[in-house]
Amino acid sequence: MNPTASVILSTYNHPEWLRKVLWGYAHQTHRSFELIIADDGSDDRTAAVIQWALRETELSIRHVWQSDQGFRKCEALNRGIEASKSNYLIFSDGDCVPRRDFVGQHLLHRRSGRFLSGGYYKLPMELSRSMSLGEIGDGSAFTLSYLRRGGVRRSARDLRVVTSGWSAALCNRLTTTRATWNGNNSSGWKSDLVRAGGFDTRMRYGGQDRELGERLVNAGLRGQHVRFQTLVLHLDHGRGYANPIDRAVNLQIRAETRRSGTAVTKYGLKAA
Repeated sequence: MNPTASVILSTYNHPEWLRKVLWGYAHQTHRSFELIIADDGSDDRTAAVIQWALRETELSIRHVWQSDQGFRKCEALNRGIEASKSNYLIFSDGDCVPRRDFVGQHLLHRRSGRFLSGGYYKLPMELSRSMSLGEIGDGSAFTLSYLRRGGVRRSARDLRVVTSGWSAALCNRLTTTRATWNGNNSSGWKSDLVRAGGFDTRMRYGGQDRELGERLVNAGLRGQHVRFQTLVLHLDHGRGYANPIDRAVNLQIRAETRRSGTAVTKYGLKAA
């Protein structure tokens, strides 16, 4: 029997961050899902963490690896889509630790003709390093008291930690942020993503996830917020691969997607 959801995680040479993320998925309340690690060329340390998770948890994990030829996250994610067995796909990153209801909330709110748009709660480097597997497993890492002790200042994003049920739904309705495709926390039907061609492989770092969402909107889908139901803690890291040239190219591609109204990329999945 195929899993209810396929969770596709991008990663590149952050093995200790990935270890914490996998521990978060090992403690999900909804269990019928597979994990696909879309690996953009990590070294053997990442493979070792995945082997650890296979020994220490009951997770169903597949490691989809490609050689390191620079930033090719879109190619890696497309390989993850191709490898997935479920008809519903949840996307996040290997540096985003999920609260135990993350998968369940995405499945609860899925709807035909929609894609779901979440966000993340960013942590400082010191807390990212000190967070233990025990604190992830028992859920204490996802409480405001824990975040305050870790030096996180008060902000409006605290609502993502404390809201649930009707209050979370109300916050989603009141937010002025558009429901965009955010690679750290979004989901959709596999058929919709395949029809759109998946991720555009011309794009490098900077808005490459948003462009997929813009094509989905062009195809008639609507984005729906789950910002206040699907909490992930984003572990801090550098971004040495970011550069203004790639960002400018990405902005041009996105502008053309919006101008032309195209719903399918010619530079994505082979099957599209």
